[in-house]
Amino acid sequence: MRSSSGTARAGAVAAGLVAVLLAPAGCGGGEEPVRGGTLRVAGSADVDHLDTAAVYTTWGGLLARQFARTLFGYRASNDFGEAVTVRPDVALEIPTARNGGLGRDGRTYTIRLRGGVLWNTSPPREVTAADFVRGIKRACNPAAPAGGRAYFIETIAGMGRFCAGYARVDPGSAAAMARYQRTTGVPGLVAADAKTLVIKLNRPATDLVNLLALESAAAAPAEYDRYIPDSPEFRRHIVSDGPYQITSHTPGRRYVLERNPSWRAASDPIRAQNPDRIEISLGHDSPDDVQGMLESGAADLPWDQPVPAAKIAELRDDPDFAIMEGSALDPYLVFNTLSPNNGGALGRTAVRQAIGYAVDKAAVVRIYGGPDIAEVLHQTIPPRSVGHQEFNLYPTPGDRGDPDRCRRMLARAGYPHGLTLTFPYRLSGNHPQVARSITRDLAACGITARLRPDTSGAFYGTTLVTPARARAGKWDIAVPGWVPDWYGNNGRTTIVPLFDGRHYGPNSSDYGGFDDPAVNRLIDHALNARDAATAAGYWAQADHRIMEDAAVVPLINQRTPIFHSARVRNARYLPQYRAYDLNQVTFR
Repeated sequence: MRSSSGTARAGAVAAGLVAVLLAPAGCGGGEEPVRGGTLRVAGSADVDHLDTAAVYTTWGGLLARQFARTLFGYRASNDFGEAVTVRPDVALEIPTARNGGLGRDGRTYTIRLRGGVLWNTSPPREVTAADFVRGIKRACNPAAPAGGRAYFIETIAGMGRFCAGYARVDPGSAAAMARYQRTTGVPGLVAADAKTLVIKLNRPATDLVNLLALESAAAAPAEYDRYIPDSPEFRRHIVSDGPYQITSHTPGRRYVLERNPSWRAASDPIRAQNPDRIEISLGHDSPDDVQGMLESGAADLPWDQPVPAAKIAELRDDPDFAIMEGSALDPYLVFNTLSPNNGGALGRTAVRQAIGYAVDKAAVVRIYGGPDIAEVLHQTIPPRSVGHQEFNLYPTPGDRGDPDRCRRMLARAGYPHGLTLTFPYRLSGNHPQVARSITRDLAACGITARLRPDTSGAFYGTTLVTPARARAGKWDIAVPGWVPDWYGNNGRTTIVPLFDGRHYGPNSSDYGGFDDPAVNRLIDHALNARDAATAAGYWAQADHRIMEDAAVVPLINQRTPIFHSARVRNARYLPQYRAYDLNQVTFR
């Protein structure tokens, strides 16, 4: 679904994915939940974006879930099948032909909104269908567009033209953006009345409700028109329709959320309002430090830090520890194909293929805790996601890399003396170790990697998602992570956001600017397929083509070890965020 913290959307995943390998404690145990108290969360980096239009990381989405609501969503659960089942949120029901929500053409959805959903304005007012129209339109704003805007462009009638026009609006003028949104309609996006939204599609899309559960499809109040999206001014004026509201924010250091007095439990079928207060402390760049805080009771839940790999064996029988199953391309090595460095070497397939042979993937498995936690990937669509097929175009002995072959291939490609690459990396989690491991692999191949620690926490917010930086060669390789935007019917959730070059631009998750017409055609074939099995075949073909072109080096699919403090009860998991839902927690 989204960029992962790396602690992060033709058989459905639910058919083969087990939710919990070690069942977590704190599930309630039949006890009556006790509301109140302060939930303390500790981690490393700030969110990529605070504006729901642009947020596209696992931990950013987890925060947005507390104050922003969508038409559809998910109820946290330690049962995977239950946790990934899309449910009505602000919508009254899932649209079907039987209830009149889905038209005979399969392309017209009529979505009715529930009453009692209120903005925390003064006085409080109802969330309307127009707020959802505004919110979805904002996904294409030119200042901080949605990383997954391609989903909307592909799916909603007229959205492509609307977004193309929006891209020409001055991103420095809130007034100009608001004026464009007010005066430019989207034929497929109409508020029929205050409580009825009609959406018309370019083609039938059985995953529309999943798409409308993304943060970038959240309702947006009229007040947001006053500010440049995700600007400092915007961040100081977040309006909430969820169970919590942000009452304090020190960038890079701290968030404080308190109960939203306008929220009503009867109007929200998927969230709770259990803690009185949620405090998120940032800047803890060591997983060991965060683990120590959890074990001592100085913190209750982790934010973006994993359980240290060295602690996993020790914690196996701890009732506050669990290992959650996963389906993700996380992490993976991405190439900046637009970089002018080394004479544009990374724009050449042969160079990228050579580097693919250099990487010791088995070492990455060890860094994450061994085969119980991580499995090597050789393709971009991970196991248990739609379109996954096993193949390996770049085999090496024991997945340990083959530096000699890398050297020979580089020489044949015209680089007998190697390359020098700029390599930004994150300070949180296992990322420093992974960066050092890959740097050693590249050195054995004759490639010098200049490591650049991301001390500002801007890895996903600026470093990888700014086209001007890519074209200027500010980075050459990086190791992000990717969690599908949703599970189940999730064929497009890896290939489209990461590899459809037609949508490359600001905030794109196609970080390296990869663009292959053959891949784009296969994407179109998959989206137009008449049945899921046919679509899955096209996604698999696209995956194979991407790997032939060596757009990335897949590293591992990791399970998620997770730990909470001893006082936590009712810890309920959200697979797409790789975290427990903050609003559900109660205490011993």
